Amino acid sequence: GEDVKPFTPEKTKEIVMSLQQPAVFCNMVGDWPALHWNVKYLSAVLDGKTIQFRLGLKTVDLVPQFETRCSYVKATLEEFLAWSGGQPSCLSGPFSCYEYSKYWAYADYKYIARIFEDKPELFQDIRWSDFGFPGRSGKESTLWIGSEGANTPCHLDSYGCNLVLQVQGRKKWHLFPPGDTSFLYPTRIPYEESSVFSKVNIANPDLKRFPEFRNTTAYVVTLSPGQVLFVPRHWWHYVESIDPITVSINSWIELDADHEARVEEAITRMLVCAIKSAENPGDGDLWLNPTEVEATSHEINLQYLNKAVSAYFKCQKASVSEPACSSSTGAEQRTSALCKRKKRKVGCEPEGCRLPACELDIPTFKAEKLQKIPFGPHLIQVLPQSQETSSMGAVVVESDIRDLLHENEGGHFGKLHCTRKQLVTSNDCETPARQMDSDSSQNTLNTALSTNDLLDCLVNPHVINLVARLLLERTRV
Repeated sequence: GEDVKPFTPEKTKEIVMSLQQPAVFCNMVGDWPALHWNVKYLSAVLDGKTIQFRLGLKTVDLVPQFETRCSYVKATLEEFLAWSGGQPSCLSGPFSCYEYSKYWAYADYKYIARIFEDKPELFQDIRWSDFGFPGRSGKESTLWIGSEGANTPCHLDSYGCNLVLQVQGRKKWHLFPPGDTSFLYPTRIPYEESSVFSKVNIANPDLKRFPEFRNTTAYVVTLSPGQVLFVPRHWWHYVESIDPITVSINSWIELDADHEARVEEAITRMLVCAIKSAENPGDGDLWLNPTEVEATSHEINLQYLNKAVSAYFKCQKASVSEPACSSSTGAEQRTSALCKRKKRKVGCEPEGCRLPACELDIPTFKAEKLQKIPFGPHLIQVLPQSQETSSMGAVVVESDIRDLLHENEGGHFGKLHCTRKQLVTSNDCETPARQMDSDSSQNTLNTALSTNDLLDCLVNPHVINLVARLLLERTRV
């Protein structure tokens, strides 16, 4: 029958926990009520409630358009629909200041538990239990609504793996394996917990400045409505909306490896905050991403580090006697895979974000345990661009490297600066500040090293991983 899914929940979780590369699940969510969550439906449900949109220019530069220089407006979905549909400016409210042909808008990282806090029954429209995670619903999921060209800069998430449901429109995903990290020139400026950004603008790479980017292996897939993309741990991704309106829903899945990752993130936060806070604030370097409320003090960062190390050893000890960690260890965590960087916004109390560091009943599967990954019409392998692929199940996998290097469906133009206590929003008609490189001091003195140059070395993912291991070994002794 139509309700029969190609994989059981148990089999699906086994696949998710075993896969080491991105893949697309098809025919798994046909009965999910969330498939009806198009913007018109959501507009009716929200009934005039405003949400914050990030606006960026569709033009692209050779440097990434980080979130630190976007404009922001608070608007209703009805106004968003009017703007994207070319309606008179009087109907599009705050968007009337931004010409649709020049700008894109993105309501990104919207936690469903917060948006629909007065309508908790909607949480059950999302059924991650079909993927082997019982009890996980919209309450642990995030909503993304964008116009054509809306995108996120290339980055990797430090915590968890990712399941992404496409609801309306299509999105193009550019993915790179963890082994390509050095070729993507990682940076922690702008700083945001659990996100490592690339200095390369994937839509228009500066190959003179970043020649090693030529050595990357791109996995590009266009995700269509009804499909679910699996993004493995530490895979880089640049995502762009390629249809007039797109709606996506995702959920980050906790992994055992997150415990060490939290230690690494605590070390990174301590170093970045200490060094950048010592700089002259008049330099104008927007180093703190707007998703971070403030630059936390050294004392607080040291507390986070000690809690992360303590939780790591508690989980290690628990894993010896139990198949999964006790959820009690999560109470001491500042973050979890579900409380990602995106959740740490103004109005999000840390206690409200805290979730178990180890989710119960999530076994760790070895790749060998799954005799054969059942790729086929229901599980489509996302292959490197150099390999010929088909468009099975309506998944379009690009095979021309020029699409990645030259095709531009829209730019990504950073965010306005964040104060220590609140995110600055803009409802006026000012154009976003001119894009500046994260280490723009090199523009004046090509031979001068900046603070950011030093940080790129100090908090390089490989260096931080080594420091974390040394620190854990010292603590263990």
